[in-house]
Amino acid sequence: MKLRTAFLWLLVAAALIGGATYAFTAARPAKQPAEKTAAPSSSLPTVPVVADAVKSGDVPIYLRGIGTVQAYNTDTIRTQVQGQITQVAFKEGQAIHAGDLLAQIDPRPYQAQLDQATANLYRDQALLANAQANLQRDSTLVVKGYATPQTVDQDKANVGQYTGAVKADQAMIENARVQLSYTRITSPIDGVTGIRLIDVGNIVQPGDPNGIVVVTQLQPISVIFTLPETNLPTIQQAMAKGPLTVLAYSEDNKTELDKGALAVLDNQIIQSSGSARLKADFPNPQHRLWPGELVNVRLLIENRPNALTVPATAVQQGQQGSYVYVIKPDATVELRVVKVAQTGARRAIIDSGVQPNEQVVVGGQSRLQPGSPVKVLTGKAAQALLSENAAQTSIP
Repeated sequence: MKLRTAFLWLLVAAALIGGATYAFTAARPAKQPAEKTAAPSSSLPTVPVVADAVKSGDVPIYLRGIGTVQAYNTDTIRTQVQGQITQVAFKEGQAIHAGDLLAQIDPRPYQAQLDQATANLYRDQALLANAQANLQRDSTLVVKGYATPQTVDQDKANVGQYTGAVKADQAMIENARVQLSYTRITSPIDGVTGIRLIDVGNIVQPGDPNGIVVVTQLQPISVIFTLPETNLPTIQQAMAKGPLTVLAYSEDNKTELDKGALAVLDNQIIQSSGSARLKADFPNPQHRLWPGELVNVRLLIENRPNALTVPATAVQQGQQGSYVYVIKPDATVELRVVKVAQTGARRAIIDSGVQPNEQVVVGGQSRLQPGSPVKVLTGKAAQALLSENAAQTSIP
């Protein structure tokens, strides 16, 4: 009987506990789960950022490489005759034209040779005239029997001998004139002189290895550069449509030095590096390209119409690849994975992931996460934030 009473008391206690639990649960508001979902968003701090719009327009597509400036012509000026330098007619670094005098060798020995050859010509011309007169006279006398045929034959031989002597003298005169002309050392090309390698009074001769000066042609000038061989089909297709524009930029990739045209696509691939070599010609009117200079090269392949672009600083890299933070109408950010076609010095071309006129974050991304509320800065505050981000990026 006692056991049955205790069992009944246990049942009553369990019923009371269950009822209390049900009453407590029923009394709680039904929106509790929604509060837990909203809590993370409301708890995120507001982040100051700098924003810019996604723009649409015609954008040039470039292939980028590194090249070396190469002179069209580089001539080491050497003498072709031996003699003493009597005049140096150029200044180091001077712009000169083809035919300009660079140096003068003492011409007197060569002038004397020319005078001697001229004198020999006059002598042999006189002998030739006398031989021709004898031949004419003896040819008349042999008809009348006053001269022998042997005399006429001798006259003919003398005429032939002196005719040959005259032609030899004329050749000697021409050679002497050429040798005399070599005493005036002139530039064969338009260009700029280098450092002077001789002085007045030096004895020069054709075998000198250093020469007198090096003249380098700067207008036009060429740039040899390389691109990956994977770009070869794209380059060939673009070349089939017409001449391709090439831009040369400074080593820091900030200053455009000159605009030229693609001249040659080399006929072999460099197997050690898997790259194709190309040559571009530039007018170089301001001499901003200098032989041996290292430059950045941009080969214009096409102009893409209606391309979407964002500032290059908006594109970030993560585990899923390239992404940007897009500012939504409710002033929070959304992470968008994007496909980048090309990144330039200032803007990046986006193939997919954004829409025209959407606002993307270009500064302050390090404090963001998806759903973060943001405050868009402008003016000096925006510049200060961008400068701060640039300084943090440059820290090694």
